[in-house]
Amino acid sequence: MEQNPRKVAALYARVSTLDQNCEVQLEDLRRFASKRFARHSEYTDVGVSGTQRHRPQLDALMRDARKRLFDVVLVWKFDRFARSLKHLIESLDEFSALGIDFISMTEGVDTTTPAGQLLFHIVGAVAQFERDLIAERVRAGMAHARAMGKRISRPRVPVDKEQIVKMRGQQMSLRKIAMALSIPVSRVRRALAVASTPEPSQEAKVG
Repeated sequence: MEQNPRKVAALYARVSTLDQNCEVQLEDLRRFASKRFARHSEYTDVGVSGTQRHRPQLDALMRDARKRLFDVVLVWKFDRFARSLKHLIESLDEFSALGIDFISMTEGVDTTTPAGQLLFHIVGAVAQFERDLIAERVRAGMAHARAMGKRISRPRVPVDKEQIVKMRGQQMSLRKIAMALSIPVSRVRRALAVASTPEPSQEAKVG
């Protein structure tokens, strides 16, 4: 295929041990990229197992992808990039949403082609199916917990009523107080209402 002067590629290579290097992968990737794209950047993880959840250069590549700093991710082989099938599906689904293509050079997967686009559609359908299954399990779990009489809610953050009164006395709005204390506005309003309610006198209590 001819070079596309408008597209930038991100090359990712990885080796598992420090006595290896990425040059074998990178030479092939550079040669491929030079024929197809205007320029490229390189991300290499050396001495990093493919099973690791976080890899410095792969994490950097994903951050740059979200900034749309390139148009295509180019890898030598799937297992150099993804730690599992689930990781691969999630990553390809994210690339598709970002409008970034993916090429696995030695495996002939290229989503810049019409045939390769089918992979994105399949991956997207699988990812959505998994999300639906998770949501269904969560709903079923919550329904079961409610049937057992358990309360389903987030634990409440303690509220400092004195602090709220003080901040309100400094002419802060309810919304600003809520943001400062990371609580809902309704809880700020409730705390102020409680603080403004006079306590019953001792005589009233005795009577």
